[in-house]
Amino acid sequence: MPEFVTLETSDEHPGVGTIRLNRPPMNALSRQVQNELAAAADEASVRDDIKAVVIYGGPKVLAAGADIKELTDLSYADMAKIAGRLQRALGAIAEIPKPTVAAITGYALGGGLEVVLGADRRIAGDNAKLGVPEVLLGVIPGGGGTQRLARLIGPSRAKDLVFTGRFVGAEEALAIGLVDQVVAPDDVYNEALKWAGQFSGAASMALAAAKRAIDAGLDVDLASGLKIEEQVFASLFATDDRTIGMESFVVNGPGKAQFTGK
Repeated sequence: MPEFVTLETSDEHPGVGTIRLNRPPMNALSRQVQNELAAAADEASVRDDIKAVVIYGGPKVLAAGADIKELTDLSYADMAKIAGRLQRALGAIAEIPKPTVAAITGYALGGGLEVVLGADRRIAGDNAKLGVPEVLLGVIPGGGGTQRLARLIGPSRAKDLVFTGRFVGAEEALAIGLVDQVVAPDDVYNEALKWAGQFSGAASMALAAAKRAIDAGLDVDLASGLKIEEQVFASLFATDDRTIGMESFVVNGPGKAQFTGK
């Protein structure tokens, strides 16, 4: 059984899974937490009863970064062996082929911010503090931060945050596109559940295809991106949901289809 990271579902919010970080007091991302996070993301990816995922660290903090005590005595040779695994674990949310949303209260720093950068949407409390302060330790973000941050907010803003290591408050984070919505801290988790819940009856294979086309297209030129879209669009004509959706539209109009996820 996992000790610090759980995948939870409830009858109150059908179709929504919550990946919950729970390593008090600050949810430091130790190797064990990283492994459990990757396992939870893998489970959420394959479970048919989960249509969308919330990543949440509780009401006080999402995660305040890596467990520095584990890193202090590592040599270059040591880190070279594990850096890829660390990067994959902190980026595991990005690999979930379903809509994902990060519910951010308090601090999301270093590896904590790298985790939520993998989500499709980020909802923050007005008390949130976000940043990548690794340079203050003599290193740089190593869990995908230099790449996902630059793609999300642009290279100039990403360099400002990475070079200075400064913390960004919720309103600035919203202004620069680092988060998508700011609410009262007590409302963060419910807002995330609300956003994720709208996909409980959606055509899950179409959502996965859309996510794949957008994410893969960002890494290539326009012509190659259009080819990716062409391929994944055509593939959906092999799904039951495409048949259900189009037949329902013809008979009942839009928004009435009862999808099966197949």
